[in-house]
Amino acid sequence: MAELPENRRHSSSSSSSSSNLSVGVDRELDAGNRSTGKHVEDSTDAVANGGSLDNGGSSSASGFPGGELSKATTLPADISLGDKLELDISHGDKLESSSSKFKLERSKTERQKHLRPEDAAQIFDDKIPVQEKLKLLNRIATVKDDGTVEFEVPGDVEPEALGARSKYVNNVVDDSLDATDFHYIPPLNIVMLIVGTRGDVQPFVAIGKRLQDYGHRVRLATHSNFKEFVLTAGLEFYPLGGDPKVLAGYMVKNKGFLPSGPSEIPIQRNQMKDIINSLLPACKEPDIDSGVPFKADAIIANPPAYGHTHVAEALKIPIHIFFTMPWTPTSEFPHPLSRVKQQAGYRLSYQIVDSLIWLGIRDMINDLRKKKLKLRPVTYLSGSQGSDTDVPHAYIWSPHLVPKPKDWGPKIDVVGFCFLDLASNYEPPESLVKWLKDGDKPIYIGFGSLPVQEPKKMTQIIVEALEKTGQRGIINKGWGGLGHLAEPKDSIYLLDNIPHDWLFLHCKAVVHHGGAGTTAAGLKAACPTTVVPFFGDQPFWGERIHARGVGPPPIPVDEFTLPKLVYAINFMLDPKVKERAIELAKAMENEDGVTGAVKAFLKQLPQKKTEPDSEPLPSSIFSISRCFGCS
Repeated sequence: MAELPENRRHSSSSSSSSSNLSVGVDRELDAGNRSTGKHVEDSTDAVANGGSLDNGGSSSASGFPGGELSKATTLPADISLGDKLELDISHGDKLESSSSKFKLERSKTERQKHLRPEDAAQIFDDKIPVQEKLKLLNRIATVKDDGTVEFEVPGDVEPEALGARSKYVNNVVDDSLDATDFHYIPPLNIVMLIVGTRGDVQPFVAIGKRLQDYGHRVRLATHSNFKEFVLTAGLEFYPLGGDPKVLAGYMVKNKGFLPSGPSEIPIQRNQMKDIINSLLPACKEPDIDSGVPFKADAIIANPPAYGHTHVAEALKIPIHIFFTMPWTPTSEFPHPLSRVKQQAGYRLSYQIVDSLIWLGIRDMINDLRKKKLKLRPVTYLSGSQGSDTDVPHAYIWSPHLVPKPKDWGPKIDVVGFCFLDLASNYEPPESLVKWLKDGDKPIYIGFGSLPVQEPKKMTQIIVEALEKTGQRGIINKGWGGLGHLAEPKDSIYLLDNIPHDWLFLHCKAVVHHGGAGTTAAGLKAACPTTVVPFFGDQPFWGERIHARGVGPPPIPVDEFTLPKLVYAINFMLDPKVKERAIELAKAMENEDGVTGAVKAFLKQLPQKKTEPDSEPLPSSIFSISRCFGCS
C-alpha cells in the first residue's frame, strides 16, 4: 500500500442544502445592533430587498443581511458565532451599510467551548426565545472557515445526559417494505420538489418513472436547466426558482456558511427567495406549456427545497423527504455539517445544525407562511430535530455501504442507490471507443457540474499525476473547465458529460467530487474511488468509501496537490482495494433502490384510503414546532 503524504488532514465542507440557509445565520446575527426594537417577526420585510442562498446532493438556501455591506463584513477564517453575537443579538428591521457597524474579530481558537448537559436541554427546548438560544449557540458552537459547525463535549458526559437517546435503540422494528399491497392505492398526483445539480435530480427521474409505472401522475419540479432532461424521461416538468450553476458556484467558493464578499449577498438571497416562492405554484398551478390542470395529492422533496413541509401543511397533504446524506438524528455518526469528535455529541449535532439552518431561512419561511400560505408565523427558534419527527424520510444509499442506524425508527428507510439507466441507449463517439481499445483501462477524473476555481492548475496536477503513475486518463471537462492542455496527449482523452453507468465500466478507477450519484455509479462498476469533496454530502461519502476500504482518504478540493493525487492513484491501484471494490459491487447487485424508494413512499402514505377524485385527507404529521423544512 502506498504511504500517506505527510501533513494530510481531513476537512469537511458544508451542504448544498444547508449551506444556503446558513448564509442567513449572518442575517439573524448581524441585524441586531441596528434594531429598532420591533418584535423579531416584524423584521421579515426589512430584508426583502436584500439578499442570499446555497450537491448535493446532491447534491443542494439561506438568508443574508440586505443592503450594501462594506468590505469589513468579509469574514476571516474561524469566525465563531460568539464573535458575531458580541456585536449584535436582537433582530433589526433596517440594515445600515456603514462600515463601522461591521467589525468582526477572529475566533479566539484557544478558547475551548464545552457543551454541558443543561445546555443540551435548552437546545431541545422549543419555548426558549430566539435571542436566548442565539446566546447559547454562541457559547457552545463555532462556525469554522469551511462552513461546518464545531463544538466540544466533555469526555465524561454520557449520551443520555445530552438527551441523545432514541426510543428506537435496541428495539426490533419491522422494516419490511413488502407489507403493503401497493397496487390498490388509487392514482395520485405526486409533485417532486427537487433543488440541486443534475446529480441531485437524476435519482428522482428514476423514482418518478417507476411511480408512473404504478399508475400515478408525476410532476418533477426543479430548475429550468433540467427541463429537457425531465421531459425526455417522460415526466411532467414545472420550473422551480434558482440556477444550479449559481448555487454550485457559491457553495464551492464559500464552503457554505460564510460569504467571501458582500457583493454576493443580494445574488444568493434572491436565489433562495426564488426557490421558496416557487414551491406552492409547483404544487397546484397548471402545466405552463400545455395548461393541463394539476393539484398535488402528495409531495416528495429533498431538504434543499426549503419550505416544502410548510407548503404541505398549508395544502393538508402528506410529504416524504428523500435525501442522499443523513438528515435524521443518530448516535452512530455526527451530522455531516458538524465537527464533533465525541460520540456523545453525535445525535445532538443534528439539533445544533438544525437550529443554525432555521436561523438562516426563518425570515423567508415566515414570509412564505404569512403571505402565501396564510399560516401563522413560527415564533420560536425551534427545529424538527429536537424530537422524533413524524415526517417520513428515505435515504438514497446502499445499506451495504452505510447500514441503517439502529436508532432510526419505522418512519426512516434506507432504500439503496437509485440508478437511472442511461447506458443502454447511449452511443459513444467512435474516437472514444477506439481510444479505449488502444490501451489499458484509464482512470476517470472529473467533477461534473461543480465549478473549479483554478482549472488550468488542477488540469496540470491531474496530467502530471497520471504521468508519474504511468496511467492513461479520461478528464471530464464539466462545468469547471478542466482539460486545457498545452498540447494533445495520447494518454489523455478529454470529454464532456457522458453517462457514468456506461463509462465507468471501462475504467479501472475513478476520481470525482463525491456526489451521491457519481459515487454510486463508481461503486456499482467496481471502481476503486477517490473523492475530492467540494461541499455538502461529498465529505461524508469520501469518508464512507475510505472506511469501506475501496478508496484513499478524501482530498478536500482546497488541498488538491500533486503528491496527494499520486498517493491516491497508487492506493486505488492496489489489488486488495480492487478486490474490495468487486466485493461491494456484487453485494449491491441485487439491490433495487428505485423500487425500494417507491415502496417506502407508498408504505408511509396515510393508511386510510381515499378515492382518486376526493379531497385529500388532512395530514396529522404537521405541527408548528416541527415544520421547519430542515428535518
